Amino acid sequence: MIDSADRWIRSPQDPLLDEFCARLESVADGIDAGAKWPTEQLAWCAEFGVWSWFLPPEFGGQGWSDADILAAYLQMGRACLTTTFITTQWSAAARRIAASGHLELARKLAPGLLRGDSFCTVGISHLTTSRQHVARPVLRAHEDRDQFILDGFSPWVTGGAYADILVTGATLNDGRQILAAVPARLSGVEASTPLRLVGLSASATGQVNFTHVRLAREHLLAGPVENVLSQISATQAGGLQTSTLALASASASLDILQEEAQTRGDLRQPADELRAERDQLERDLFALAAGETSCTAEEARIRANSLVLRASQAALAAAKGSGYAWQHRAGRLCREALFFLVWSCPQPVVQANLCELAGLAG
Repeated sequence: MIDSADRWIRSPQDPLLDEFCARLESVADGIDAGAKWPTEQLAWCAEFGVWSWFLPPEFGGQGWSDADILAAYLQMGRACLTTTFITTQWSAAARRIAASGHLELARKLAPGLLRGDSFCTVGISHLTTSRQHVARPVLRAHEDRDQFILDGFSPWVTGGAYADILVTGATLNDGRQILAAVPARLSGVEASTPLRLVGLSASATGQVNFTHVRLAREHLLAGPVENVLSQISATQAGGLQTSTLALASASASLDILQEEAQTRGDLRQPADELRAERDQLERDLFALAAGETSCTAEEARIRANSLVLRASQAALAAAKGSGYAWQHRAGRLCREALFFLVWSCPQPVVQANLCELAGLAG
């Protein structure tokens, strides 16, 4: 157990979570304006035990349930979407390491991850929603006795330039895939300059290149097998975190709208309607996390995308001209809302959102 664990947040109801989120919110606008990697905020994550939520007790973590993590994400995302998004990428990597069955590797890496001494992130979009249309895999591997040699790139990696461990996958010539915890210090691993994004530029998301990287088998998490990602699950909640962060961002926008509605009667009805929609979606997300089927995860994502876009624009309209200034929170939330149209967005969700934007019946 980590020495400072007495300051760890123990549940979503822990008052320390409020303190942590208040810190995040106080600097959220500055992160966006400066597009600077949130070193201090990630140190707070270690201080408050955020990293421990995702790892089981056998690795020194707390092993929070999916419902508890979703509840915490709702508060964190409302305070600072950038830090929360980075946390989702850390947890996707760390959970795959812990669930891989490679106990020796997981036990070796876990203490540094929990302390915040090392940072892990994930780059697997090329195996899921990104670059699936190209004939040749963008990140390739071939076996060389007791090693794998990696060549190519992972196109969307958050914090790649700051990572110590990159959880990524590569495809062999026969179509099988591997998943590995690649030490970022290995020769041939190089992060490109992060992209300047419409929103969340401080997440330092961009391409990581692999040039004849020799990877020992001890770093392998799964494979070689077909569809390697099906071998290790990062979460049991069916991919609800993206919808949860969209809901959190919508809640931040609705806070602005609600504030304006206190002195402007014309805003009260739309504010109440959007709030009721937000509350129903929250109930449905927690039901899904509990294994209930009030709706599907895909339906929840469609609704979350729609809500975050409409709520952010409503907040901007309520804030009027001042909201259009770059430094205003409403403008930042509008930019961040667009992220959910492209982040891990399956084609049925994209199609449903496009139909809504075009005024077509669902």
